[in-house]
Amino acid sequence: MKLSLVVPCYNEEGNVEEMSKAVEKAFLNCGFDYEIVFVNDGSMDNTYNVLNEIYKSSPQNIKVVNFSRNFGKESAIFAGLKESRGDIVAIIDADLQQRPEIVLEMVKMLDEDKETDCITAYQETRKEGAVSKLFKNMFYKIINKFSETEFVKNASDFRAMRREMVDAILQMEEYFRFSKGIFSWVGFNTKYIPYTAEKRFSGETKWSFRKLFKYAVDGIISFTTLPLKISIAVGFITSLLSIIYLIVVVIQKLCFDINVPGYATIVVLVLLLGGIQLLCLGILGEYMGKTYMETKKRPIYIARNVLDYKDKDQNS
Repeated sequence: MKLSLVVPCYNEEGNVEEMSKAVEKAFLNCGFDYEIVFVNDGSMDNTYNVLNEIYKSSPQNIKVVNFSRNFGKESAIFAGLKESRGDIVAIIDADLQQRPEIVLEMVKMLDEDKETDCITAYQETRKEGAVSKLFKNMFYKIINKFSETEFVKNASDFRAMRREMVDAILQMEEYFRFSKGIFSWVGFNTKYIPYTAEKRFSGETKWSFRKLFKYAVDGIISFTTLPLKISIAVGFITSLLSIIYLIVVVIQKLCFDINVPGYATIVVLVLLLGGIQLLCLGILGEYMGKTYMETKKRPIYIARNVLDYKDKDQNS
């Protein structure tokens, strides 16, 4: 098998059939075998039933991995990579914002350049608000400054990888996954190409600002200990300022007979120090909580069932 297309799906009943048709049209005369691995990430709509019909009727090699519940896109990507058979594996969204024609270009580039292991697409221009753009720029600046892993700005999950790179990614069976970091951490020679995202064929984006913010925080916690270092620095500075203030108060009382500020000052200081302590404990708790969950060794995903085109061929 030359190519596997991994398509994570969550509530994409209006897109998956059109995606299948778009792939069939784009790959009509490609000259090599390919498969489409749809991963139904516990969709709440009719996505699985539509995928089941595609599996039965499409002349293409269709594989459907059906999760027992929603495990998240990161788990869906991992499952798709694990179930893929191709020498080259491409990850593409189901909403047709990322066109299968670009995957053909990626495959051609990999065939022409044997030294390149991965072709990754990035958006040169993004249609987003000023607040989202500001936070994304801050995320890339922070994580690239304090993490040993390089994060290329606006690089997406839309990419094509050789089997060697896919196998390396599958070795990283961590429960809390941050694919952008994992793709960079495993190394391999990666080439970045620009692309323009099309309009969604159907439905609305699943990524709200809150989800994106949480995703960014998970990425920082996964690939840098910066928050822990910040909490240490805040604790040290707070302690130093407290000692200085203590000395000032003693000098005022003993040398200048100045009354020590009373109730209001005490309340403000207690609230300030209490807030700082809770903040540091919260940061520490995030790391400890993720470590605790990792020690449970729970599976990254659970598949309720898998529809494999090879089984269909054998039955025929």
